[in-house]
Amino acid sequence: MKKHIVCFGDSNTHGYCADPSDCADGGIRFNEDERWTRLLQKALGEDYLVTEEGLSGRTTCFDDPIHEGLNALDYIYPCLKSHETVDLLIIMLGTNDTKDRFYASAGCIAIGMARLVKKAMDTDCWSGGKPNILVIAPPPIGEEMLSSPVAETMGSGCVAKSQKLAHYYKEQCGLMGVRFLDAGKLGCEFNHVDYMHLTKKGHASLAEALAEMVPQMV
Repeated sequence: MKKHIVCFGDSNTHGYCADPSDCADGGIRFNEDERWTRLLQKALGEDYLVTEEGLSGRTTCFDDPIHEGLNALDYIYPCLKSHETVDLLIIMLGTNDTKDRFYASAGCIAIGMARLVKKAMDTDCWSGGKPNILVIAPPPIGEEMLSSPVAETMGSGCVAKSQKLAHYYKEQCGLMGVRFLDAGKLGCEFNHVDYMHLTKKGHASLAEALAEMVPQMV
């Protein structure tokens, strides 16, 4: 059986493209030759199965008062059970949690990530019975977002909180004994529309880094 990698995240895992001119198809989603999940599959080869589980707006553990179904804590169990057996779970979440309407500090968002990770660890889905999880702290939101079209819906506090996520995520991952990666240190480029979604080049950078790491994890 192939090594099964589940990539669980938000719009940057789904492949949302805020700048259609950056997407080969000119749409709102990068295609199969551009998304980091698909690029990772191509790099790893036929011995691996990379499954996309990205949803725009998804949070670690918060119920969104505007949009339903975005709380990852409610979905992680059926998600993992539907994809069992799982050799590696990659989680990249937190950007949406920084929205002002959730009133959560970076430290609290990291606790939400820890709750999500612990629930995943307790799910009976793992190849060999042992949980194997990589938590990725998303790149921090660019300061320019505050004057972008999404500034009103994100809120003024999200940039500062996003800049602190990697620190608190690393701390929580150390306590739980799970792997951690700071995507902010990989040079993953953001677009110049909303300054929080990956460009095609940013997707490629993330895929390249993970292609080197994943074979050592499974």
